[in-house]
Amino acid sequence: MSGRLQPGPRRAPAAQPAKFTMNRLKYKVAIVTGASHGIGRAIAQLYAEEGAAVFLCSLDVPEGEAAAAEFRGRGGDATFLPCDVSEPDQIKQAIRAASARNGRIDVLCNNAAYIASAWHASGDAPDEEWERCFRVSLMGTQWFTQGALPFMVQQKSGSIINIGSVQSLVGGRNSAAYTSIKTAIVGLTRSVAYDYGPHNVRCNVICAGAIRTRISPAPGSELHQRQLSKTFLGRIGEPREVAHAALYLASDESSYVTGAVLPVDGGWTAM
Repeated sequence: MSGRLQPGPRRAPAAQPAKFTMNRLKYKVAIVTGASHGIGRAIAQLYAEEGAAVFLCSLDVPEGEAAAAEFRGRGGDATFLPCDVSEPDQIKQAIRAASARNGRIDVLCNNAAYIASAWHASGDAPDEEWERCFRVSLMGTQWFTQGALPFMVQQKSGSIINIGSVQSLVGGRNSAAYTSIKTAIVGLTRSVAYDYGPHNVRCNVICAGAIRTRISPAPGSELHQRQLSKTFLGRIGEPREVAHAALYLASDESSYVTGAVLPVDGGWTAM
């Protein structure tokens, strides 16, 4: 036998660590409503991390300013704009402020919504609950969309992401107003996608399921257990998990996606 070493079996090259795709929103101007807490805050943070100039709109001024300051401290470009989305004049001011950055609005994420402290079935729902749901969740989305569209049409590009709910797709107990308005968000999304597709403006809706936020039911409560039982994954989602879907829809990676209804719900609406 030769003293030379015999070649051993060939091995596949070691897998290289996947590289993160950073700056997916570089040079884009993005507006996120309801951005002081929860899902909206997570979306605004991820947009800032990925290079967008993000404008956070919210009624909660201290928390909104703190969030924007935190994102800037991490190297992001973030500005807080106080805004009540049920007031068209305040929306116009926010649009003017955001578009003043460089004359563009590239991404609009309509996340702000009204959630009553106590929900009601149709026979018990007070007019005020209906009116607040309508004015904040639906008309706030419409007014912000209406304000952003001229910029997107002129620049021949733009992405509008509306945040719906599993209750945009299935019923929910004691929530006639909320369910009705969240269902309407799907119709609005599809109408915008249809009408403005020829201008290369895309509009999609994310239907979020049970997500861990400051208003989530307490762990172990009846409602918390009910939410767990509704998901294939058997857990509550995190705001960041919705944010990643919103990042995809805001980025050029979804350039052929419009009019889509994307559940981020752990399987809730697939039952």
